[in-house]
Amino acid sequence: MGTSHSEAAARPHGATPRRRGPVLERAILEAALEQLGTVGWNGLTMEGVAVGAQTGKAAVYRRWSSKEDLVADALMTGLPDLREAADHGSVREDLLQLCRRVRAAMYSTPGIALRAVLHECDHEAAERFHELIVTGVIEPSRRLLREVVERGIERGDVREDAADGMVYDVVPAMMMYRAKVGGSEWTDEEIAGMIDHVMVPLLRRQAAAPQAGDASGGLAPRGATGR
Repeated sequence: MGTSHSEAAARPHGATPRRRGPVLERAILEAALEQLGTVGWNGLTMEGVAVGAQTGKAAVYRRWSSKEDLVADALMTGLPDLREAADHGSVREDLLQLCRRVRAAMYSTPGIALRAVLHECDHEAAERFHELIVTGVIEPSRRLLREVVERGIERGDVREDAADGMVYDVVPAMMMYRAKVGGSEWTDEEIAGMIDHVMVPLLRRQAAAPQAGDASGGLAPRGATGR
């Protein structure tokens, strides 16, 4: 139902319409993520979030008693959907597209907010967010990598014993290291280089065993390389 003439007349020009329920909660959560990305964990205040959401401080405190509670909910609702890895026909292309999705998630507003929490909050607060990080970021990323690797094994372009937990840690570890320690974003060329020089050699099928009189010493690849 549209706004009546009397309601519009009663509201000052330029004033924000009164919001309630899920609409207001969404505005508060989005403001919390924006605050984390601009002023960081240490600079975030409930008052600042209220200003960003264009609401009163009491509206924030009615829903969240502390900034830890607020940030936990904001991160949980803002993290991207990482439920499925699309099939692009080869393990190399699957990895390339997956890494681009992970990069987009890392540099999204929720991703930047999450890094602010990891970099700035103290040990006690970090423990509070550990489960959220594991369930919302690490486990979904590893699950998608496992899906890509197992699909490559079915195609025959990935070695059978590549479905290993340590293999699934390589991409997230490298990408998080660059973001957290190096402070720089992965370019498309760097992602391709990581896949070609690290992941494809790690995943490709093993070379055939050397045969008698084989001058190559068995170094020639057997079957597809995954490229």
